[in-house]
Amino acid sequence: MHGDLDNVYATLLHLQEVEKTKIDLLICCGDFQVYRTESIQFLQLISLLKCRGSLNSLNQWRKQERFLSIIRQFSLEVIHLKISKWNGLKQTMDVCCFCRYYGGWTAPDIYFLGFAGVVKFGNIRIGGLSGIYKAHDYHLGHHERVPYNEKDIRSIYHVREYDVHKLMQVEEPIDIFLSHDWPIGITDHGDWKTLVRHKPFFNQEIQERTLGSKPAAELLEKLKPPYWFSAHLHCKFAALVQHGEGGAVTKFLALDKCLPGRKFLQIFEIESEPGPFEIQYDEEWLAITRKFNSILPLTTRRANFGGLQLDMQECRQWVSHRLQTRGAKPFEFVRTVPCHNPSGSVSNVSSMGYCRNPQTEAFLQFLELPYLLDNTSESREQTNSPASFISRGVSIDHGSDVDEIELSEVDDAEE
Repeated sequence: MHGDLDNVYATLLHLQEVEKTKIDLLICCGDFQVYRTESIQFLQLISLLKCRGSLNSLNQWRKQERFLSIIRQFSLEVIHLKISKWNGLKQTMDVCCFCRYYGGWTAPDIYFLGFAGVVKFGNIRIGGLSGIYKAHDYHLGHHERVPYNEKDIRSIYHVREYDVHKLMQVEEPIDIFLSHDWPIGITDHGDWKTLVRHKPFFNQEIQERTLGSKPAAELLEKLKPPYWFSAHLHCKFAALVQHGEGGAVTKFLALDKCLPGRKFLQIFEIESEPGPFEIQYDEEWLAITRKFNSILPLTTRRANFGGLQLDMQECRQWVSHRLQTRGAKPFEFVRTVPCHNPSGSVSNVSSMGYCRNPQTEAFLQFLELPYLLDNTSESREQTNSPASFISRGVSIDHGSDVDEIELSEVDDAEE
């Protein structure tokens, strides 16, 4: 999405009119990037260029129309002063993500699946895994806490073993699965030769079998959903995965960025029972969440899956009773910060501290689970990841098209 939600909506409205149809659900596979203020959006850009040692390349970005009016508001002196405050602004945005670890509404009618999750839309089950795969962080727990340091800013959205393990417990059929990066090996099942003609820097990763996410490939093999959608690599690619001879088939699709002339949107139809078409909690996933919540790893130590005592069938029956009593609709959206005021100052945003999200609190109370996400009783351990934020940063080839980012430059899906 990369912040272009308005353009996507405009395209959908146009397609509905032209095709004489109605679109019931819009699915986004990550990099949503909708910022509360234009100044924060601009500071993210400047901070990224600074970390790459590339402030002198600012003129490249002046070509980006959406930044022109913002750039005019700042002098370079002000930019340098504000960069030092960027970490605080980044914390304000990212903490909203972790306080919705279990998922929930990020705005009316915009639902986040969580770091891992399964929901129902009508009778269609949709599962998803957030983030991107980095081997050095995969076995760590969710150790990041505000105030985030330079490593936490990068690692907080790296896929973790704990969340994948929970998804591996799903037994009932999943209709649609979402991931940000592609399952590793997915190129074996599509026209990879055409892909590398358009993206020649993918060829080495494809040959070395390092293009994509190993955990996503494991989930694909386990869940075998009819549809799997991804993003991340900024190109359209389709594949057909046959799970064994005569087995289930998964239709894989990744799309491009939302830019003119790019293939960023596709409409498809899926059979379903009559509505209502609305997001609802999934019984099996709530049972899995209830069973595994007690071992949610909150330090760098990996989760201990061997100490669980709860019986899954018992959890399922308990959740079923709760859903029958309350209903399956997610808890309602609650506004936790002021609406965007174009005349407001950056300092007003950066002064906001951490607060628990009411949806998450209500969700955990519903499942009779403790709120662990801001637990500071356990010592904050240092990660063993050798790379700092800057050393993990990536360089820009100033002679290339800014939209053609090589895999080594796509580190953590940033441009």
